[in-house]
Amino acid sequence: MTAMATLQLVLFLGTLLLLTRPLGAYMARVFGDGRERPPLHRLLGWLERGAYRALGVDPQRDMSWTTYAVALLLFSLVSTLFSYAVLRLQGVLPLNPQSFGAEQVPADLAFNAAVSFATNTNWQSYSPEVTLSYFSNMVGLAIHNWASAAVGLAIAVAVTRGFARRSADGIGNFWADCVRGTVYVLLPLCLVGAVVYLACGVPQNFDAYRAVTTLEGGKQTIALGPVASQEIIKQLGTNGGGFFNANSAHPFENPSPFSNFFTLVLIWCIPAALTHTFGKMVGNAKQGWAIFGAMAALAIAGVVICSSAEQAGTRHLSHAHIQTAATALQPGGNMEGKEVRFGVAGSALFATVTTGASCGAVNAMHDSFTPLGGAVPLFNMLTGEVVFGGVGAGLYGMLMFAILAVFIAGLMVGRTPEYLGKKIERFEIQMAMLATLVLAASVLGLSALSSALDLPKEGAWAALNTWPGSAYGAADSVYGAATGNFNNAGPHGFSELFYAYASATANNGSAFAGITTNTPWYNATLGAAMLVGRYLMIIPLLAMAGSLAKKGHVPRSSGTFPTDTPTFSGLLVGVVLIVGALTYFPGVALGPLVEHFQMSSLTTH
Repeated sequence: MTAMATLQLVLFLGTLLLLTRPLGAYMARVFGDGRERPPLHRLLGWLERGAYRALGVDPQRDMSWTTYAVALLLFSLVSTLFSYAVLRLQGVLPLNPQSFGAEQVPADLAFNAAVSFATNTNWQSYSPEVTLSYFSNMVGLAIHNWASAAVGLAIAVAVTRGFARRSADGIGNFWADCVRGTVYVLLPLCLVGAVVYLACGVPQNFDAYRAVTTLEGGKQTIALGPVASQEIIKQLGTNGGGFFNANSAHPFENPSPFSNFFTLVLIWCIPAALTHTFGKMVGNAKQGWAIFGAMAALAIAGVVICSSAEQAGTRHLSHAHIQTAATALQPGGNMEGKEVRFGVAGSALFATVTTGASCGAVNAMHDSFTPLGGAVPLFNMLTGEVVFGGVGAGLYGMLMFAILAVFIAGLMVGRTPEYLGKKIERFEIQMAMLATLVLAASVLGLSALSSALDLPKEGAWAALNTWPGSAYGAADSVYGAATGNFNNAGPHGFSELFYAYASATANNGSAFAGITTNTPWYNATLGAAMLVGRYLMIIPLLAMAGSLAKKGHVPRSSGTFPTDTPTFSGLLVGVVLIVGALTYFPGVALGPLVEHFQMSSLTTH
């Protein structure tokens, strides 16, 4: 790593560390047992009470894990259907100065987009500025930036209560958790953050797009809109869906190195602080810091590898008869696909942060990274995005690995595993393994299917392309092998495919954008992967939390494995890496690793 890359990493982690304790303690009070009011209750309490009246719910009602899960699923279903309707009807809805209609969002794309935003994935198979009206962006989709982040917070807190409570039947109230997360956490931070973005030069208006004359005398259309208000919740809520197709590489979303650094802090500040919230709620702050340490170790390793690979650039031209050195090819590192205002260091750090969280915002083209540089964001997602992770998702994902870690430790010493005074028994291990295996089945299964599938030109798939609202006809190139949508052949093309399903299942939303996914096959299967990655992970973990909440406390003994030490942090890191390596090594080997060795050996095969 260069001195600049090291300095950026130190400043970033230092800022994150300074925010973790106060923000974590604040959220512990927001999501506490209800006996004390949140710090901003006098200012925002009326909004919380109004939300409860509008929803018709009793915030004091404690829910079992099954009731909590049903509330989550019903809320997600209704909000997804609402967004689908908005996208399909945008032509007759207000705030549409460009007169975009339903033809811009066919049925399969509307399904994919609605599911994507509802699951906190924010995968975009379209160019937002030429596809969606302001109303579709703000009401149809950006509302999920708030809702999905609040749901993630609620699930993390509910799982934490499973460890914190003793002999309890419930894990909290889903509606109260979502409302409090929105009113007392997301709203205040967004109000402040939006002003910072405005000061950086991010636009906020409802003007029509402007036609301008360039210095060369050509004509160009400048897209405008309510960018700052969407940008802040997009990053703070680890959503990632951009107002512009270029996402955080666009100067209207990310104008300067300062806004880039501010964005990085926004993405990880809540996930990092939730580790301290966890420690406060279970009554031992060291437990939270042990999890923070494991996440930080994985983050540092990822940044070092990615930044070093990008700084080294490509070693040689990809032809065996040319022996040109890397310094002659790419002096200063691999700048292909990167913005000059961020450079290699800022781009590599951003790529590691955004894929460590379930954010998916990008300030560089990941498809243009070196093989090893691109392998880091891919592996971050394959590990379940627990390198601080998304809002809520990082904490409950890492707690899943913590259960596996204490189980392995218990096997090594011949004791029933314990974590935070709770015996970890067969049911908890089954739920943790179910969540792990479901994610792997989605990524590996759909990648394998799309790699081998040859879609027929007649029959069911031909009918699919004539369903109401479809924009595709029989002559379109959506037929034939699914691999026909790649812009690159060989291992890099496979990496594009593998990355897409890893991103969808991990609810990330970033892409190796060399693959064209706006087709019925990819819109449908990527949408399915998003649903699997979100809900078939959450439900087993809620079941695990419900089981743990019912258990009493086991007194600490001399044989209890300590889980608040650096040793446990190291074990946790090892479990994350081993599970990820054993599960996904074949896919990583067929993509980035093969491409790396090809580049090193100067072959094009």
